[in-house]
Amino acid sequence: MQDGNRTGRRPRRTAVSVIGLTVYGRQLIKAIRRAGWFDHGAFSRPIVPAELVLAADQFIITPAGRVEDAARAHAYGDEVRTVIAGYHWFTDWGRDTMISLEGLTLVTGRHVEAGYILRTFMHYVRDGLIPNMFPEREKEGLYHTADATLWFFHAIQRYVDYANDRLTLSLLYPSLKQIIDRHVRGTHFGIHVDERDGLLVQGAQGYQLTWMDAKVDDWVVTPRRGKAVEINALWFNALKLMERWAPEHGDDPAEYRSRAARVQQSFNERFWFAEGGHLYDVVDAESGGNDPKCRPNQVFAIALDNPVLARERWEPVMRIVRDRLLTPVGLRSLAPGDSEYKARYFGDLRARDAAYHQGTAWGWLVGPFVDAWLKVYPDDLSGARHALEGFVPHLDDACVGSISEVFDAEPPFTPRGCIAQAWSVAEVLRAWVRLLP
Repeated sequence: MQDGNRTGRRPRRTAVSVIGLTVYGRQLIKAIRRAGWFDHGAFSRPIVPAELVLAADQFIITPAGRVEDAARAHAYGDEVRTVIAGYHWFTDWGRDTMISLEGLTLVTGRHVEAGYILRTFMHYVRDGLIPNMFPEREKEGLYHTADATLWFFHAIQRYVDYANDRLTLSLLYPSLKQIIDRHVRGTHFGIHVDERDGLLVQGAQGYQLTWMDAKVDDWVVTPRRGKAVEINALWFNALKLMERWAPEHGDDPAEYRSRAARVQQSFNERFWFAEGGHLYDVVDAESGGNDPKCRPNQVFAIALDNPVLARERWEPVMRIVRDRLLTPVGLRSLAPGDSEYKARYFGDLRARDAAYHQGTAWGWLVGPFVDAWLKVYPDDLSGARHALEGFVPHLDDACVGSISEVFDAEPPFTPRGCIAQAWSVAEVLRAWVRLLP
C-alpha cells in the first residue's frame, strides 16, 4: 500500500516491505530463530521489525458485542475496529489505541484499518471526551480520562500525514471543534482551561485521569490532579493542529493560534524547575504547590510534533531523562532517589500498583524518547538506536516475539505485567523503523 502525499513533512518509513502479515511470514520467523540468525545488532537486518509487524497484528480487532456500532458503520460502508491494549487482562482503551495507532497500523501499511479506528472513535465522543476504556462485555465506554482525547488529535494528524485522507479529516473535524470547545468551557472530571494562564486543569476526587492511572480500592496512587506536564503538552499540540486544519474547513484559526501562544508562554514560565534542571510534573497540584518529581512525562513537551517547551531547555531536559530515567527497555516512571521510588514491580496487587508508576520502566516510552532525542541531537542515530537495543534479547523472553507491558526499574530489568502490550510493540516498531539504515 502506498503512503500517499506526505504534505511536505518528514518522510514516514514503513515496515511493510520487511515482511507480510502471512502464515509464511510466521513460519519464516520460526525458521530464522531455529537457524540462529538472530543478530542482536540487528539494525542492518530485517528480523526485529519483521517480528514486531507480526506481533502488531494481534492487537487490531473487531469488537464483539457492539452490534449497533457495527450496523451503523456498515450502513456507511465502514467497519468497526479498535485495539486491544494488552494480553492478558486488557480490553480496548482509548488512550492506548491512539498512542498505538501509528505503530500498529500506519508503519505496517494498514491505513484502511487506521481510518476505521479513528472513525469508530469519532462516534464515541461524549461531552468532548473519547472513552478511556470499554469494560469487558459492555457496550458503553467509561470516560474518565484527561489525555486519551488529546492523543486522538495526535493520531489523526499522523494518519492524515501518512494517508492524505482529507475526507476522514473533514468527517472528524466537527467533533474536534466540539472537543476543544468543551475543554475550554469545562467538561467532566474537572477538565477545563484555567483562563488565568490558558493551561489545562484536570482532576476529580477518586479518579485517575492520566496514563499514570494505578488505583487500589479508594487509593489513587499517583493522582496528579492539577496542571500535568504531558496534558498541557498535548493540549498545545491539539491547538496547533486545529490552527492548521481550521482554514481548510472554512474556519478562522485566530482563536486556536491565540490560545496556543498563551499556553506556550505560561508553560515555559510555570513548568521549569530550575533547581532540578527539568520540568515539574504537575503545577498547581492538589497540595497547593508544584510537584518536582522527575518523571518521563516531561519528554512529551519536546517529542510531540508541536513541542511546547522552549528550544533552549530541550538539551538539559534530555540529559536528565537519559541519565536518570533511561533503561535498556524504556523509561523509568520515576527517577531513583525519590522517596517513593520502587525498583521492582512485584508482590500482591497493592504492592504492584504501588510500584506501577513509581519507578517501574515502561517500554512504550522509548518511542517519544527517540523522537525527542533526535530533535536535540539529529545526527546521533547511534544514541537513539542504543535506546532500543535492550528490546532485542527481550523478544526471546516472556511472550516470544512480542514486548511486555513493564519491566523492573533495575537490572536485570525483569519483564512484568502483560506479556504482550500494544503500545510497547507499536512504539518500539515505530522508532525502530524510523532508525533503519
